[in-house]
Amino acid sequence: MGRNTNCTYTMKRLAILYTFILGACVALSGCASSSTAVTQEPVTELRVMSYNIHHANPPIRPGVIDLDAIARVIREQNPDLVALQEVDVNTSRSGNINQAVVLAEKLGMNFFFARAIDFGGGEYGVAILSRYPLSETSLVQLPEDAAPEAEDRVLATANVTLPGGKTIRFGSTHLDVQNAANRLQQVQTINRIAAQEHLPFILAGDFNDLPESAAIAELDKAFTRTCQSDCAPTIPVDVPTRAIDFIAFSKASGFKVVSQQVIPERYASDHLPVVATLRF
Repeated sequence: MGRNTNCTYTMKRLAILYTFILGACVALSGCASSSTAVTQEPVTELRVMSYNIHHANPPIRPGVIDLDAIARVIREQNPDLVALQEVDVNTSRSGNINQAVVLAEKLGMNFFFARAIDFGGGEYGVAILSRYPLSETSLVQLPEDAAPEAEDRVLATANVTLPGGKTIRFGSTHLDVQNAANRLQQVQTINRIAAQEHLPFILAGDFNDLPESAAIAELDKAFTRTCQSDCAPTIPVDVPTRAIDFIAFSKASGFKVVSQQVIPERYASDHLPVVATLRF
């Protein structure tokens, strides 16, 4: 009886010791997890690109689609956000592929495509590529009252959630090529949208108008372009003479322009891409 009691007492002590050791291990494990937790550093700069890709048809190669060339140009610039224009989705001339999807896959980016018109058995429009998650995407049909026969044009926008939790609005557009009054009206519509936007808003695209035009003067009322009087020409690619592709941000957004340049890439498209780095 005495020996059994002693044995029971010893077992209880071992059980208590085991519980203490187990608790200590759990506590130490918890401390280790908290000390190695990964936190996302807030983004303080964004590299933005605007690129009219001419449905990935190099001007010197009529009928040829070279998405690899477009992807190479974008990859070399390493942008966080890309506004694309003249994007084909499942059209016969582009081999019935979704160019927005393929480019997003090649570049490892998120995407949003906004249809402007039906074309060649598929769709044609603008797109957004983003290194960061997209949400609350929107397609806005732009007016063409001055020349209703003109090709339909759209504005694509999306929320972009940045590391650290900050959210911005990003837009891609392509204004009417035929009529200056249409372009002015389209910019006025974009400005009204910007006035209602509570997030920092970056807009990029092919505006089909020069810095001294009425449409760009109207744009400058609501946005700050990353180039002002010193805008380098973006078309035609062989001997560029006109600046019509721009990156801009809403005046209340608080961005600062770190750099802005037109990339001298003359093979992949009939437009030169524009790249700017913005700082919060």
